[in-house]
Amino acid sequence: MAVYFDHRIETPDRSNLPSHLTWHATLPILAVASSSPASGGSVDLYLQQGECVKSCHVDRAQPAAALRWHPVKPVLVLGWESGEVVLLTHPSGDQTVLPAVHTARITLLEWSGSGSRLVTGDQNGALAVWKLDARGRLLGNHLVKHDYNKPLTCCIFKPASPGVDVAMLARASVSGDESALDMFSWKGAPLKMGPQEGLGFYVSTADGKVHAVDEQGRTSPLLSEDGSIRKLFYLDKRGVLVVVTDTLMLSQYTLRPEGGAHESMKVKLSSTAGQNVDISWTENSLLITATGEPVVKIWDLERDENYVLSLDETLGFKKGEMINCVSYCAAKEILAAGTSKGRIAMWKTATQPMSSSSSYRADAKALWKLQTPTEIHGNVTQLQWGSNQNLLAANNSRTVLILSEHVMSAHFGQQVAAVQLAPTQLSITNFSSGETLPLQCDMHVRGVCLSKDSVTVWNGKHISVYELSGTALHVTGSFPCDSPIVAVHDENLYTVEPSRVQIRTPQGTVKQLLTFSRAEGNPVLLDVCQSYLAVGTDTAHIRVYDLSRRDAKAHCGAKNLSDHISGLGALRSIKCNASGSQVSLLTSQVNGRPDHKVYFYDIEMDTVTHFDFFTGRPSSGVSVPDESDKQKFQENEISGRFPVSQYWDESEPRLFVCETAPIASEKSANAFSDLEDVSVVTLFCTQEHGLLLQDCFSRPSGLQALLALDVPYYYFTCKLLFRGDGVFLPEPGEQNPEVSPPDQPIRAAPASTPLMASRRPLRDFVGLEKCEKGTRDAMLNFSFYLSVGDMDEAFKSIKLIKSKAVWENMARMCVKTRRLDVARMCLGNMGNARAAKAVKEAEAEPEPEAQVAMLAIQLGMLEDAEKLYKSCHRYDLLNAFYQASSEWQRALETAEAHDRIHLRTTYYNYAKYLESMGHKNLALAYYEKSDTHRVEVPRMLQDDTASLELYVTKAKDKNIYKWWAQYLESQSNMETALLFYERAQDYLSLVRVHCYLGNIPEASQIANNTGDRAASYHLARHYEGHDDIKQAVHFYTRAQAYNNAIRLCKENGLDDQLMNLALLSNPEDMMEAACHYEEKGKHLDRAVALYHKAGYVSKALELAFATEQFAALQLIAEELNENSDPALLARCSDFFVQHSQYEKAVELLAAAKKYPQAVELCLTHNLTITEGLAERMTVTDAKDLTEEAGKALLEKIADCCMSQGSYHLATKVYTQAGNKHRAMKALLKSGDTDKIAFFANVSRQKELFIMAANYFQSLDWRKNPKNLKRIIEFYTKGKAPDLLGGFYEACAQVEIDDYQNYEKALDALMEAFKCLSKAKDGSSGQQEVRLADLQHKIVLIKKFVHIRRLHPEDPDEAVRLCEALLEEPELDPAVRIGDAYGFLIDHHCQQGRLQTAYQKLEELQKLLPSQSIRFYISQASLDALQKEMGFPLESGDHKHVLREDDEVEEDLTV
Repeated sequence: MAVYFDHRIETPDRSNLPSHLTWHATLPILAVASSSPASGGSVDLYLQQGECVKSCHVDRAQPAAALRWHPVKPVLVLGWESGEVVLLTHPSGDQTVLPAVHTARITLLEWSGSGSRLVTGDQNGALAVWKLDARGRLLGNHLVKHDYNKPLTCCIFKPASPGVDVAMLARASVSGDESALDMFSWKGAPLKMGPQEGLGFYVSTADGKVHAVDEQGRTSPLLSEDGSIRKLFYLDKRGVLVVVTDTLMLSQYTLRPEGGAHESMKVKLSSTAGQNVDISWTENSLLITATGEPVVKIWDLERDENYVLSLDETLGFKKGEMINCVSYCAAKEILAAGTSKGRIAMWKTATQPMSSSSSYRADAKALWKLQTPTEIHGNVTQLQWGSNQNLLAANNSRTVLILSEHVMSAHFGQQVAAVQLAPTQLSITNFSSGETLPLQCDMHVRGVCLSKDSVTVWNGKHISVYELSGTALHVTGSFPCDSPIVAVHDENLYTVEPSRVQIRTPQGTVKQLLTFSRAEGNPVLLDVCQSYLAVGTDTAHIRVYDLSRRDAKAHCGAKNLSDHISGLGALRSIKCNASGSQVSLLTSQVNGRPDHKVYFYDIEMDTVTHFDFFTGRPSSGVSVPDESDKQKFQENEISGRFPVSQYWDESEPRLFVCETAPIASEKSANAFSDLEDVSVVTLFCTQEHGLLLQDCFSRPSGLQALLALDVPYYYFTCKLLFRGDGVFLPEPGEQNPEVSPPDQPIRAAPASTPLMASRRPLRDFVGLEKCEKGTRDAMLNFSFYLSVGDMDEAFKSIKLIKSKAVWENMARMCVKTRRLDVARMCLGNMGNARAAKAVKEAEAEPEPEAQVAMLAIQLGMLEDAEKLYKSCHRYDLLNAFYQASSEWQRALETAEAHDRIHLRTTYYNYAKYLESMGHKNLALAYYEKSDTHRVEVPRMLQDDTASLELYVTKAKDKNIYKWWAQYLESQSNMETALLFYERAQDYLSLVRVHCYLGNIPEASQIANNTGDRAASYHLARHYEGHDDIKQAVHFYTRAQAYNNAIRLCKENGLDDQLMNLALLSNPEDMMEAACHYEEKGKHLDRAVALYHKAGYVSKALELAFATEQFAALQLIAEELNENSDPALLARCSDFFVQHSQYEKAVELLAAAKKYPQAVELCLTHNLTITEGLAERMTVTDAKDLTEEAGKALLEKIADCCMSQGSYHLATKVYTQAGNKHRAMKALLKSGDTDKIAFFANVSRQKELFIMAANYFQSLDWRKNPKNLKRIIEFYTKGKAPDLLGGFYEACAQVEIDDYQNYEKALDALMEAFKCLSKAKDGSSGQQEVRLADLQHKIVLIKKFVHIRRLHPEDPDEAVRLCEALLEEPELDPAVRIGDAYGFLIDHHCQQGRLQTAYQKLEELQKLLPSQSIRFYISQASLDALQKEMGFPLESGDHKHVLREDDEVEEDLTV
């Protein structure tokens, strides 16, 4: 626990009253403005202990109105009532008066983020912006001045824009990012590195307006509020401006990028508003207000929730005490509040667990824990945390006090404990005598140390030694000494100064010096244990001295721990064991965070080992192979933590203890005493076995910190509740049954001296606290060897012990160590047969923890048992444990959350418990939850008929109604029984009772209306007993008791009803009814139908054939299938053939597997074979037909399908028969081109490829390029180059005849020539002739193509060559004569030689008298000839002649 030392400021003029105070952001300098009517106003600067900096005194005739520190430099800006603004520099005291801009009271002073700009504003609305250099010196006159004509109230600078991450930019540049390279380029804009300073700001006025001022100083209105604005805040995460007015109206505005603001929320903070409202804003978006009420109100703007923190009178606050001011320290997460009674309340934020945001919302208020208050008297009006986290300035209306936080000092030695209560007060507790003494010192105590008969206290500048004599304390020595730490051994005091340790007498005389070299550093840590002194230095060196002689002697040389500990920053704590053989160390890392390890330096072996609390494992030690489960449990229990404090046992050198806290609490490392969830871990440390875990437990809630270890006790300091008036009382909770009081009852002491130290026995010594030394040593050895796993040595150490208490204590140890084998032996020596039996039975459980939990239960260690059951997740056993412990609420919670399989059982058992306790109403509710109320509640209330009837009436449960009706019926209360039977909808009982009462019509109506089968059956039996057969049959039918109804119909000749009843009943009843009809020889059609319905088809057919019931026979035959008797199927098929029902006959023949006959019947009578019928007739079993016969049958079926036009089905059947050739023919007839192509590709047979290609050639392949490609592809795959060549020839001819495209024709002929060249000559030289003819055509076409291409370049040569070409023999059909003449005619017409053109036209008409010349000559040439020569056009010839411009592009090659 921390206390706060209060330092009153050393003000030059005590008559002045403080009005303003402010800390520098980074330096421990406090500025205080004060005033008095006589002297005016002044401003002074003070250091952290209240020392006044005399060089920095400023005074004026009027009071100071505002103070504001430069964010970085020690420069303070002062604003006065007169409008004067002064810059004050620390420590020189230089004063710089700003040019006179303001003429009224200064109301506004604000620095920019890095201090390069200063904004000043006054009561008249004048605002000025000033520029300062890097040293905080003013640069010239003001940059900007605005006049708003209203008093200025607040100013806030806009947040800085994020800068460029240079490291990431460099990596991106190296990886080749051009944009990143451009940013580094000198051509671009200057690169902004790091966060930039925002120079724009917002300023508010008293009339509720907020103005935005940009970086150039231009001002513009932003928003307006009702009332004067008190505070402005900026919520950076959401880009929201928060405005609080004098009326405590909070508004949130979303700032638009283009300017302007949109109001997103408005809420009233408090109904209490006035001048004494104090508002604080935190970085995590908390708005904290103090409005002169007994509460602090907190608004979480990020999560949109609010709550209040109240004062607690049990902590020392008074009723009616009001909170005036608040201040929040983000680094320490502490909220301080000043009250009207001179107290400072502090709420510390507890470490938030890793949980969901919803749970955070639910527990936000619970995270704030109210601490013990600090009293400074007066009326606290102002509070502010300093740059140093341990400094808090408070204004109590008369003066200013600087509160410095200090962890309470405590020490233990030789059964005496000293604990600090207040800055100048200690409590001394002697556990041997039971005395508690107060010690009031004349200085602020920063440390205390106890020896045999003395108490030594110091404050870093002075040391006082008090002697303990009976119940009194008196000073034996007091002297100045600038030592921050002191150690005491016997009559010697050990103090430190640079490079040495001084050994002094209680009066301060130096007896001996222990010097340290420069490399070894300065001593900063001291520890004395028995007769050994351990010293730690600021360079991480340690030394140990032997103090058993007159002079201290070096026990070992200086050890540099940096050589053994990587990343060592500094030593935090050093402790030596009782034998001087081991030194334990707590260290901090280079980054300042506490190390997770405790280090042990073995002096004799000169080695350093450690125990890592992050992993829960030591660096060395013996591990027992069969204890892996136990070790895992222990590692999980102590892992993820870091050590806080450490101690060795006062006399046992092997026993070490330390406190550990979760790693999440590392940020609170400067205040370890306030940590929560602290565990106490005890280790054995030896050379032979290393580090062994002995015990681990959580520190009890009422205890503050571990103080010492002295077997058989741990010693702790207690938490305090400050109750005021100088009375301090311990916090409730430390008087735990596990915490032992002193050996003697505490003698009456002053009310202000509480018992501040408590002790708790070690796990191994519970019940043995007052044992003799021999038993104590034996128990320690037993615990040690048990930890090692050496059972032989463990038993040897206790074999002479006969006390049952000792054996019981060792059995308790076995619960912690999970050694059931040792526990059985202990139980045997205790003679506890019941516990031994229970442990034996628990061995059936698979989890070791569950077995150990049973041992804990038998020993009364219920908390351990609960913890073990939870650790192994045996919630069923935990539930049973809670039930056995009568902790029913926890049992119910466990069942509902984790053991739902036993939830109803738990409800039932709890109800039984409540019933046994007489709580019947509550038991009734849990019987209902367990769903056993239908039986248990009537049983429970059977002696209380009135309550039972009331419960039944309210229950609205049919089962309970029925039970109650049965009860009433047994009491002959038939009318009420009928009422409850009706509510229960128990129609059987209603009918039964009505029949009993003779109300047969009522019973019949109930049975008919409800249709209840049981009721109908009961009524039918009643009618049958009274020979009312008709009604009996009716109700038997409604009850679906058809066999009884059929029986009555047969017995009474009701044949008409018999048929319907038989059809409704089962096959056996149908068979019986059919036999009845057959025996009687009447209604044989009904017999056939019933036989058929019952599944006796053969019998039905025989009877139908015998009686010639053709209608019934046809009905039966329709249900026959392949599973029916083949002979029966054949007989039926013959019947259908005889009656010309051929389709049904075919179906039956197929079902009878007479496929040839079925196919023949289809062919004979031209019946369509469907795909389903064809599938059924496909032979799949070799037993039916041979392979050849099966193929023949399939071909016959396919032939039939072909004749019917079912080409696809025929293809399928032909394929199944293996005749792909005929299958392709069938498919070709279908005309399905896609399936033809698919089948050809799948079959991969040459003939099929050729057939497919021939088919596609028969189609209009000229308009379908897909078919053209298929033709080429299939001829190629069919290896028919001659056919492919012929196809190319045909293509060429088409290009010539239809399109006059000789170029494509030439390409086609070339391909044809290639194909024919590959073909084999099997026709006696015909192929050579064909190739020669093809070559001749190619030559002629090449010439004509050449002529056409030459014509644009050399027309005359082209004409000459064309006329020569006409002289070639056999020119046509390679080159049509008409095309050659047409070329010449077009040429002459183009040249204007129409006479020559006309002559060529006449020659063409003579050569081709029967053909139209329009096929060859262009329309333009014909028009020219008609116009000039009078050439007549042929009538009726309008066919368009395609020329080269009208070509149709086709790809003839693949």
